[in-house]
Amino acid sequence: MRLVVVGNGMAGSRLVSEVRTRDPHMKITIFGAETCQPYNRVLLSNVLAGSSRPDQVRLLDSSWYAAHNVEAAFGSAVAHIDRETRHVVTDDGRREPYDLLVLATGSDAIVPPIPGVERAIPFRTLDDCERIMRDADQARRAVVIGGGLLGIEAARGLAGRGLPVTLLHLAGHLMERQLDVEAGEVLGETLAGLGVEIRTGVSTSSVDDDGVRLDDGELIEADLVVLACGVRPITGLAAEAGLEVRRGVVVDDELRTDDPSIFAIGECAEHDGTVYGLVAPAWEQASVAADVITGGKSLYHGSRLVTRLKARSVELAAMGETHLTEEHAEVVRFSHRARGTYRKLVIRDGRLVGAILLGESDAVGTLTQLFDRGGQVPGDRAGLLFPGLSSTPVADSPTLMPDAAKVCQCNNVTKGQIRACWEAGARDVAGVAAATRATTGCGTCRDAVEGIVSWLCEQEGISV
Repeated sequence: MRLVVVGNGMAGSRLVSEVRTRDPHMKITIFGAETCQPYNRVLLSNVLAGSSRPDQVRLLDSSWYAAHNVEAAFGSAVAHIDRETRHVVTDDGRREPYDLLVLATGSDAIVPPIPGVERAIPFRTLDDCERIMRDADQARRAVVIGGGLLGIEAARGLAGRGLPVTLLHLAGHLMERQLDVEAGEVLGETLAGLGVEIRTGVSTSSVDDDGVRLDDGELIEADLVVLACGVRPITGLAAEAGLEVRRGVVVDDELRTDDPSIFAIGECAEHDGTVYGLVAPAWEQASVAADVITGGKSLYHGSRLVTRLKARSVELAAMGETHLTEEHAEVVRFSHRARGTYRKLVIRDGRLVGAILLGESDAVGTLTQLFDRGGQVPGDRAGLLFPGLSSTPVADSPTLMPDAAKVCQCNNVTKGQIRACWEAGARDVAGVAAATRATTGCGTCRDAVEGIVSWLCEQEGISV
């Protein structure tokens, strides 16, 4: 069996490692358009902020490929799929045969068609990140265009480097897909307190030599402009090969396209009408596809999304249907704008279908568990938002969660799996990460994992 993977990013590299775990002998070739080894794109904001080095966000290195008998062609883009002969053809003319093919081509940054946009730098790849950092060292002011998750992380990272930053966003409030109006406003006020000027409801008409020109003619001065205007699935290769493409490459529950020998996973794939732009679904899809490719019977039924903002001094988690109103669901809300706190529960038919937690909160673990498992919500709603005030026992810390509770959303790692690793000898976060991959996705579960490991050690009288 010859497996070819197109795309050596977070989805493709995870698929290769999952397949190799299941089958030590299958012939595997992976092509990646980027010349560097695969890295965790989610953690680029940490690199931009200076809290991580580029080498600290690598996923697999060349020694792994050699040790596991995987041929990795870095800097080799696939230009054509010959479905009749089952070959892929690279830009430089190489023809590689396949029995099964997986498309993990990811997404491209959306670049708005405005005059002078070539002066701006998209924030998407490691090369982009390193270019932004080089320019930031010489810049006096920066503008970030786009107030979604990535734009906020970029703006906070630049502000953390001491650079005055203005964040421009077309919509009326930040992260409008995940947050309601008040949460977006509270987030904006929090960021303003951290040195990021927020301008919402504005449209950019051009990028000039001395800054960004708005539609009303106002010039926002800057000598560094970063684009974070969203992403678009890379589907050209699939479309040219005649595969069904809508927003993404259409796949079934086995992650197969309409050609049963070709799979698609990650940000380029569309399952049941949804294209996912987060790491957890990509890795869930990689696991299912690896099972199917190696003869298993797994099915993918979609992912329940939990969005975590990874910006220093800003705590935010949003999940599910956050925009439902009291007309369609039970809504429990608390806001303390002066402290940057906003908490919201959306409950329907006794189950948590959405939540926003902005500001420090000890309720994140419990609410994520309830949302992910679809369990019945306790009657004490206030106790869910403020576990310390609850009159009934609520799992207000990861150590009090049941073993079935999911701690690492990105890698689907439960408290029970962490406990098993600890019992097998993993006495620190690094050991747990090596065994389960917990903390290696977005990294926001690190405190929870550390808390569980420390608690287990304390129970046995082991010095931490």
